[in-house]
Amino acid sequence: MEQTFTRNLDELHRVFSFLDSFAETSDLDMSVSLPVRLAVEELFTNMVKYNKDSRADITLAVNRSDESVTIVLTDFDTEPFDITSTGEVDTTASLEERTPGGLGIHLVKRMVDEIHYRYKDRVSQITLIKSVKPRHA
Repeated sequence: MEQTFTRNLDELHRVFSFLDSFAETSDLDMSVSLPVRLAVEELFTNMVKYNKDSRADITLAVNRSDESVTIVLTDFDTEPFDITSTGEVDTTASLEERTPGGLGIHLVKRMVDEIHYRYKDRVSQITLIKSVKPRHA
């Protein structure tokens, strides 16, 4: 399944509807659908907030195999930002010792099993893979 969304935080309700429909038709339980939903929300929000100069839509594609769910967010007309190369966040540090930013990506990295990043010709693509229990025959 694939759908395109305008670059606007008001689109989050449509993103959630799309993901909920996918979860239902793909027989995903909450242990998979909830982390996927939260990870997509964080990344979609970042794409909207940090690529304000673009007017291009954001594409969201989801697919399920027996072993995993694959989510691909594609952001057009953007500068590169490789979330796979961001540093670790020290969640044990006190609030006074922490540097603002990065916690959302830190959480995304914990919610999925794999993250891949690709950038070419001003197109940024983030692929998330979340393992699932095999379907019963």
